[in-house]
Amino acid sequence: MNLVSIRIITEHVDKLMKFYEQLTKIPAVRYTDDFAELQTTNATLAIGSTRTLQFFGNPEVVKAAGNRTAIIEFITGDVDQMFREHSAYLEPYLVHEPTTMPWGNRSLLLRDPDGNLVNFFTPVSAEAIKKFAGRM
Repeated sequence: MNLVSIRIITEHVDKLMKFYEQLTKIPAVRYTDDFAELQTTNATLAIGSTRTLQFFGNPEVVKAAGNRTAIIEFITGDVDQMFREHSAYLEPYLVHEPTTMPWGNRSLLLRDPDGNLVNFFTPVSAEAIKKFAGRM
């Protein structure tokens, strides 16, 4: 079994997808106005509109922009460089600038336009580098 996808439900598919495209430099695949995916080597971040909830039998099964428990994480080669390149764009989304965590990752924490926590990180300790070898 493998985790292949995380899906965010939003009222603003284009706005959210543009945020992720800007920071990852990965073009999204837009299947419809209501559904798009950002496909990475290891997993996919899917973005679906609230209109897609009708297919799950109950439009109240998910509440858009209501997440306060999960963090979407992206590994990157140099989080400090990413921060420098995008600092002006990131200002309204910034939770904290790149910081080295006790578990060996250097992390840049943001909230996307819907308020979801997003962590861009670079392994910096020997243990973290070994753990994520081949995953970038």
